Amino acid sequence: MKCPVCNSADSRVLDSRPVDDGGSIKRRRECPSCGKRFTTYEVIDNVPITVVKRSGKHEFFDKHKLKLGIERACQKRPVNPDEIASAVENDLQNSIATEITSQDIGEMVLAKLREVDIVSYIRFASVYREFRDIDSFMEEIKSLSRRRKKTAVKSESGGAND
Repeated sequence: MKCPVCNSADSRVLDSRPVDDGGSIKRRRECPSCGKRFTTYEVIDNVPITVVKRSGKHEFFDKHKLKLGIERACQKRPVNPDEIASAVENDLQNSIATEITSQDIGEMVLAKLREVDIVSYIRFASVYREFRDIDSFMEEIKSLSRRRKKTAVKSESGGAND
């Protein structure tokens, strides 16, 4: 850290303490060249998540856009869209990547909605997967039905082993 008085490239830390509930650190420093003391603040640099769209365009993650899409899918359903949006946001924040595809985000939303409400899942999937006709809807519903049957069989057989 350069000294603000003599521009020496050296400084010695005398004291460090957290500030703002641990969001930053205040350091008291001393320059060994001129003896002057000064204070610095270190703050964690949050790198924003970049979303790669299907078109290849890059844009910053917009949680309001995500929330709006989830709200539309959950409209008039017994689902709290804020909980779904928060869960997906937490998954994004916990991921190591700073760049993610819109497909990955869409799949995260679908996974959460599949657990919570099938109708909301189908609504979101119809827009996200761009269903073009009734056959696309039917295939998705058949896929869900097969997945549910497999899950039911696994849970029944798992319960028998206890």
